[in-house]
Amino acid sequence: MNIIVCVKQVPDTFEVKIDPETKRIVREGVESVINPYDNYAIEEAVRIRERFGGKVTAISMGPPQAEKALREAVAMGVDDTLLLTDREFAGSDTLATSYILSCGIRKLKDFDVIVCGRETLDGSTGQVGPEIAYHLGIPYITYVSKVIDISAGSIHCVRLMEDHYEEVRTKTPVLITVIKEINQPRIPSLKGMLKAKKAVVSMCRCCEMDGEKCNYGQEGSPTRVVDVWTEQMQKDGKKFEGEPEDLAGILLNELKNLGVV
Repeated sequence: MNIIVCVKQVPDTFEVKIDPETKRIVREGVESVINPYDNYAIEEAVRIRERFGGKVTAISMGPPQAEKALREAVAMGVDDTLLLTDREFAGSDTLATSYILSCGIRKLKDFDVIVCGRETLDGSTGQVGPEIAYHLGIPYITYVSKVIDISAGSIHCVRLMEDHYEEVRTKTPVLITVIKEINQPRIPSLKGMLKAKKAVVSMCRCCEMDGEKCNYGQEGSPTRVVDVWTEQMQKDGKKFEGEPEDLAGILLNELKNLGVV
């Protein structure tokens, strides 16, 4: 069984800076980590291999420094890696990103299961996984909380909805997006970290892919960011002075005027 897991690096900070000209996140000089939901995806991909056999390949699209995230995936148990990196990919929205990833996955040829995290913290759209499935023409299951079985060309999963669980079966190849309830990501072992250090991360450029360039980067991105701003919260405060017995009445009247009591 060939399992593919999609991995993305995100800024390791909540104070994200935006380039005022391009309206993009400034990633240079900012420490990056594996997207938290992708850790659950990596763990589940490795567990699927441990249960049903096969091979796990981690794939990512990003700048050369995204190699670090793929090495971390190897430390967690991934067998092989592929990094799609090229300046042509810069500025890709979710549609262009999913298209590029689908082209990279096609280069890997045969696959049975693609595992993605529910969403990324720097976008929080949850769109890339389902869009990859669309480009590949395969079924997908979102919000998976448990993989029950994979056999005879089909997968049996449990997915978490707002107020209930659903059991779903569909044919493979298939793409699933997982939530944090599905597992507890393992801590890389010393053996895994040594393997990651020696691992060769395969890199793929735009010219090595069979996709159409018009679907890459800004040209292939129908989404346009018009403006980005940080919401400013203003708090009005009042200071009351006096004796406690006097302040109690003043405070009560103030609360009544505000409609609190």
